[in-house]
Amino acid sequence: MSKQPPARFPRGLIALHWITLLLLVGVYATMELRGIFPRGSAERAAMKTAHYFLGISVFALTWLRLGLRLSGRIPPITPQPPKWQSALAAVVALALYVLLLAMPIVGYLLLNAEGHAPAIGNLRLPLLIPVQQGLAESLETWHGRIATAGYWLVGVHALAAIYHHHVRRDDALLRMSPRRRVPVNPAND
Repeated sequence: MSKQPPARFPRGLIALHWITLLLLVGVYATMELRGIFPRGSAERAAMKTAHYFLGISVFALTWLRLGLRLSGRIPPITPQPPKWQSALAAVVALALYVLLLAMPIVGYLLLNAEGHAPAIGNLRLPLLIPVQQGLAESLETWHGRIATAGYWLVGVHALAAIYHHHVRRDDALLRMSPRRRVPVNPAND
């Protein structure tokens, strides 16, 4: 007797989910690891530049993800979780999207307030606000707070996926799995 495969998110959304995760790892790694290089060094500057562009990439992909997510149907979890878990999952998903959009915006404004605008090749991105050291310090504080919240949100999201897969034994994790599991048909063995 073959088992029906679980309902899944569209492949494009699955791919963007995992690409976003890899980009976030890069975003966090470049900031955490920049400290191993001395201030003013080319290596430290390269880490900061990589951080900026990884953040901009996360921002752009998040808009694409939102478009795909809002244009399609969200596959149900089977068996259906309690309503409080579904509500909590919706709050965490919303918080993650807000984080993925807010952190790059605050980071970009922080750069602007310091008088910097990243360049992509020969294209220099615009300064949206004037140089303001006090604002830069405030934005740096908020950027750090949002980043810390990101560690927690991503951690809660990952733990929930593990909980659903190993404790509840539902298909929540499989809906976003990069590979489709093929059900085993004992008649073919």
